[in-house]
Amino acid sequence: MDKVRAAGDDRREYRVEELAEAAGITTRTLRFYRERKLLQPPRKEGRIAWYGEEHLARLRMIAELLERGHTLEGITELIDAGESGRDVAGLIGLAAAIVAPWSDETPVRLDWEELKSAFGDQLTEENTAESIAQGYITVDEDGITHVSRRLLDATTELVTQGVPLAAVLDASRRTREHVDAIAEIFIEVVGEHLLSALSADTPLPPGEAARLTERILRVRPLARTVADAQFTLAMDRRVHAEYDDLLRQRRESGEPEAP
Repeated sequence: MDKVRAAGDDRREYRVEELAEAAGITTRTLRFYRERKLLQPPRKEGRIAWYGEEHLARLRMIAELLERGHTLEGITELIDAGESGRDVAGLIGLAAAIVAPWSDETPVRLDWEELKSAFGDQLTEENTAESIAQGYITVDEDGITHVSRRLLDATTELVTQGVPLAAVLDASRRTREHVDAIAEIFIEVVGEHLLSALSADTPLPPGEAARLTERILRVRPLARTVADAQFTLAMDRRVHAEYDDLLRQRRESGEPEAP
């Protein structure tokens, strides 16, 4: 009997090794999925387990969801939802919208000569270690890979204009603390007012996953707009406050005021 055969309804059936090969995974991974109940039970014929096209489709769906960034726990929930009659396609779309990357940064590769040309004697072990610690670069013997061309270009220009690289990295670390807090605020708002239904014990009503997906897709650019507007307004306030303070100090010292 062939390892891959046609069943009575002309649908192909696979033994475990052939199914794993067709799905592009190892037999160990396939058995792991079975143990996690991610894969439906096979048809048994004596001691032989036969898998069908539905098993191959399930494995391909799992691979696609993993590639999109879903965890195995999340995939299990989606599969359970589908098997209980819920809108699994809608839930998959909603999950994809939630975990989709917010950043569109382009990594950039530089060798050591390019780095020395850009930063000179400021390319120290301390600054390199700080960049690694902040997650901006990975290092190998030939050079570095920076996570963001925009950030690297901005850093290079700041150094060119006279700001020490150590000061740029220090400002980056302090800024990161604040933007993490801003992100947390948005997460709380979205979770409480848009996605609270996901934490309920009852299934989502029909079509609700699609409606939530549309809301998430609309909110994402709005969140970036709010954050950008708040930052520029804050800069206006701080610049005016600093300039007014400078004028006050000059008046008190009897120096001529700047234009």
